[in-house]
Order: sequence, then C-alpha cells, then structure tokens
Amino acid sequence: MNLSTTYLGLHLANPFMPGASPLVDDLDNVKRLEDAGASAIVMHSLFEEQLKGEQLANIYVMEAFSDAYAEALSYFPRAEEFKLTPEAYLKQVQAIKKAVQVPVIASLNGTTLSGWLDYAKQIQQAGADALEINVYYLPTDPQETGEAVEKRVLEIAPAVKRAITIPVAVKLSPFFSSLPNLAFQLETHGLDGLVVFNRFYQPDIDIENLEVVPRLKLSDSSELLLRLRWLAILARQSRMSLACSGGVHTAADAIKALMAGANAVQVVSALLMRGPGHLKTIIQDVRKWMEEHEYSSMRQMIGSMSLSRCPDPAAFERANYMRVLQSWRGVDAYNQQVSRLSVS
Repeated sequence: MNLSTTYLGLHLANPFMPGASPLVDDLDNVKRLEDAGASAIVMHSLFEEQLKGEQLANIYVMEAFSDAYAEALSYFPRAEEFKLTPEAYLKQVQAIKKAVQVPVIASLNGTTLSGWLDYAKQIQQAGADALEINVYYLPTDPQETGEAVEKRVLEIAPAVKRAITIPVAVKLSPFFSSLPNLAFQLETHGLDGLVVFNRFYQPDIDIENLEVVPRLKLSDSSELLLRLRWLAILARQSRMSLACSGGVHTAADAIKALMAGANAVQVVSALLMRGPGHLKTIIQDVRKWMEEHEYSSMRQMIGSMSLSRCPDPAAFERANYMRVLQSWRGVDAYNQQVSRLSVS
C-alpha cells in the first residue's frame, strides 16, 4: 500500500499533516505528531503585526494609550498573548527541524508587504522547507473594490515567492468573486500551491456588557463540503498543489478531500479536541478503507472525483443545484415519510 504523495514539490510519506495551530509551539507535541504519522509539520502563523514594530513596539504603543481607546484597542492582542516573538519563531523553526525528520512548513499571516520579504528570507535561512502565506483580510470599506482586494493577494504572494527559493503556498478564503481566475493568476506568478480554505472567525456580541467578544468555534465535518466543491473545481484547472484545510475530522472526510483533488490534508480542530494521536487513527482508517476498496496507491485516489472528468463543470454544478432543490418535498411529505417508517 503506497500512501505517498507530492505536495509543494515535497515528497511525503502520506498526505496527512497538522494545519497551522498552537500544537507545534510545544516540541513534545511536535514529536507526538511525527510519531502519529504526520508527513510534515505546519507551524502556526507569525503575524504581520508582530513584524511591523521591532520587538512588538507597536503593541507597546497600543498598551500605553489603552485608557483613551479602550473599546477599539481591546481587539488587539497584548504582547504577552503572542506565543512566540519573531526571533523566537525563527528559533522554533530551527528546533523543530532538529527534532523531526519530516519537512517543516512555516506560516506568515498579514495584509501588506511590510516586513514580510526580509522575514521570509530569515525563515528560509532558519531551515523551513516551505512557506505558507495567509492573506487574512476582511474588507470593510465600501469604496474598496473586489479587484483591489484580489490585488493585495497578487502583490504579496508573488513578491514573497520571488524573495525566496523554497516552495510557497497561499492560504485563501472562499470569498473571492472568481477563485479559478485568482488561482490561475497565482499559478502564472509561479506560486507552488493553494490551501483551501482559511476560516474567518466570527465575533459575538455580549448584550449585557455591550462588548464585541472574540469566539473560537472549532470546525466540524459539515465545513468540509465547501472545500470539496472548490477542490474539485481547482484540481481540474490548476497544476499547483492543493491542500484541504477545514472540516477534516475522520478518515471518510480525508478520503473525500483526496478524491476531490487535494494533494495534502491538513487537520487542526480534530487534533485540538482529541490530541495528536488522532492523526494516527485517521491514517490507519484511510489505509484500511483503501485495502477494502482495492486501492493500491494515493495516485489512484487523488482527484478521482474532481470535475476534470466533466466536460462542462458549470453545467454540472447548475444541474446539481436544480436537483437538490427539486429533491425537497416539503414538511408534510417529510412527516408522512417519517410516519410510514415508524409504523413499519
């Protein structure tokens, strides 16, 4: 049984790896992930805001005037809330490289080029095998066009790619008006891969204290469906590596992502809930499923259910849309069906 795959030009023992998360801040967890079968280690993101002010000077300024702008500044993390400073992040890259035998993928998160290029070079020098860049940006200005939002990505990602020699993947959100076109442009600029998708964390409102409260809701398998659609579409049109991120909790989830076209599968929420050892369970269950269904390699599985086999993907998607709508028979029909089943 050959589980090997290629992602970002890296030859991996299998497609399964932790996604960017705090799990890799602890070397013991990193070793547990490798023991569980992780084919690569994806580090958590270092934020642009940490790079803009050397030694977090910008955060110091925010804290100095926190009384004057309490509501606005409460959104920003304080210096001690960042697990690793930029200097410590580089040391962590080096430490992880020494601790494991698998590739290490670093991660940068931001919305401008400020400080990124030089630091991307330092990450490469620290020993990272690849870099994932996450342009986490939520437009709120009504004067900012969709084209301008895409332009951010198309300025940042190619500039980072040109600055370093290791592979670079872009972690995208699902909210661009034409993901295939954006993917095409990124491929034209030489980017090596896409990570599908970033999760936008949604704030809540405390109605008693009149505060906006950050909420971290871990994913569940239902979030995978959006990834499956776009993996299937992008796999047909792009030569870049594709990674699925979000909604993978079980072997069945992982198999679906691979069949849709993912070259790699990143797992985060399931590992945060069940621990690094859960990755081993997923890998074992995938292997068992492949044996039962007579798959001899990952090559047979990856992209087998993508839209590459469909001559007109747009028509296929519209047909599915109409079929889903027509399949709903209403509450009365549903209740009648339930009644018949209970009687029988």
